[in-house]
Amino acid sequence: MLDTANYTPRLKADFDTRIKAALKEEFGYKNDMMIPRLDKIVLNIGCGAEAVKDSKKAKSAQADLSTIAGQLAVITTAKKSIAGFRVREEMPLGAKVTLRGARMYEFLDRLVTVAMPRIRDFRGVSGKSFDGRGNYAMGIKEHIVFPEIDFDKVDENWGMDIVIATTAKTDAEAKALLKHFNMPFNS
Repeated sequence: MLDTANYTPRLKADFDTRIKAALKEEFGYKNDMMIPRLDKIVLNIGCGAEAVKDSKKAKSAQADLSTIAGQLAVITTAKKSIAGFRVREEMPLGAKVTLRGARMYEFLDRLVTVAMPRIRDFRGVSGKSFDGRGNYAMGIKEHIVFPEIDFDKVDENWGMDIVIATTAKTDAEAKALLKHFNMPFNS
């Protein structure tokens, strides 16, 4: 576990020293509280049909997501029954975790510098996946690109949703912030 009392992640230190000044100059902010920053990163694995057939799949996804995030993931359950999909209310269907503070910066660092270069045929992430309020969402087809996952012990490849929430008011500000964090946009 991270000892956050005496530790500052590399990206957080870079944000405090270099990125804040660059964004303040680029957008002409009048004070430092106007500068956009990272708020949280939410990771989600949905097991789908596999979880309906075998309830242990959600536990497996939870264990893998907890390993990747460095903190305990929670199991997500169905809100209501859907007979066509054989889903019952409260049935476990996946796992999610919300990262803040030092763990958030550490995860973003590992995502950009380690995991993304390991993705097969990687040409960058879409620059159009913003929601209009400065939040960015992306998906990864295989969770095994993270070095924490032991490839030999994986029973199933899971897709992952990654949502990066920022305090930016517009998509342009959020994109500039993520570009300063070396997010490899392809457009």
